[in-house]
Amino acid sequence: MLTTVLLVVIYIAFIGLGVPDSLIGSAWPAIHSDLRIPIESVSIITFLISGCTVLSSMFSAKILNKVGTAKVTAFSTAMTAAALLGYSFAPSFIFMIPLAVILGLGAGAIDSGLNNYVALHCRASHMNFLHCFYGVGVSLSPYLMSHALGNTSWRVGYRYAFYVQLGITVLLIASLPLWKKSSSAEDAEEEKGVNLPLSRMIKNKEIRLVWCIMLVTNAIEYACGVWGSTYLVEVKGFETRYGALALTIYYIGMSAGRFISGLLSDRISTWKRIFIGTLILAPAIVIMLLPLHGAVSVVGLFLTGLGNGSVYPNMIHLTPHNFGKEVSQSVMGSQIAFAYIGVMLAPPAVSLVSRLFGIKVYPVLLAVLYIAMVVALKCFTDRLKKQGKFNRNV
Repeated sequence: MLTTVLLVVIYIAFIGLGVPDSLIGSAWPAIHSDLRIPIESVSIITFLISGCTVLSSMFSAKILNKVGTAKVTAFSTAMTAAALLGYSFAPSFIFMIPLAVILGLGAGAIDSGLNNYVALHCRASHMNFLHCFYGVGVSLSPYLMSHALGNTSWRVGYRYAFYVQLGITVLLIASLPLWKKSSSAEDAEEEKGVNLPLSRMIKNKEIRLVWCIMLVTNAIEYACGVWGSTYLVEVKGFETRYGALALTIYYIGMSAGRFISGLLSDRISTWKRIFIGTLILAPAIVIMLLPLHGAVSVVGLFLTGLGNGSVYPNMIHLTPHNFGKEVSQSVMGSQIAFAYIGVMLAPPAVSLVSRLFGIKVYPVLLAVLYIAMVVALKCFTDRLKKQGKFNRNV
């Protein structure tokens, strides 16, 4: 019973992880107009958030081993709540910069700690459902922002998000005793694991390939999350609030992909679910590339979320299987760090391409990222097969 309650708490914590991630993308068309700043300035904010998340994730193993997943998650969620409240009062762009640092540092520790805990102690279905709840968080934010933009302002949208995050923080603090009661000494030791130095991980080709996969799949996710709404507004002629609403549909697709993947986990292996996700991405990218009506582009965004959504959680779940339980926390932290490097680089890349060629070529960048992900997946699975580590039934 305690284990079930704790799992629900972890799911809700992942809603809190997702809440801040989609706010900037859905609010930015209104923010840059209100504060009279260049539209490309969003890349500075996302770069800082992602860069700090990379640092937090990369060094998370030592912090989590010392303090524990429960306390780190509660404290980090409180940090993100404070940052969201700060954004709602920011009088100018310069005040958003330190808040971006706080958001990034908080997100990295949550992501690494909870992912490793679930990968070690739970079935593949739970990992997919966990990231489905992340999808609930990132779907909720554009909806709240769309409502705020239609009635008041983007600042109220940030306050709505703060209230959600504050409630999750209170729940996490109240649930701290559950972690001690539901974890045996053996489980705690398994979760603690061994710290694997970055210098050793860099020498491992399989780890480097996983880094590449995680980087690219998250680059696709965040390129859509940050620029999808702006693309629809600037190119397809959507109103800002409908652009934000379209982003909600994208994140619903991502959540649906993860939910369906979780339901199918007992029937279809993890690797097959990853391959199915990459196949769904192909027609999604084609739809985005074609000069079709704006509503059709929303379908492309939905399918992109649906296909790409299942890749990340399933790769995360395979970490202990691919590299061993004893080093999974270290590898997990590095994987998530590189995932956020993708998050960090994608918006500036779209910004640069848009400045040079216009935002109309934004879908071309998505196609390039997709090809890179398929190539990296093929190379990684080939390496595992040669070493006898590839288990298509996991």
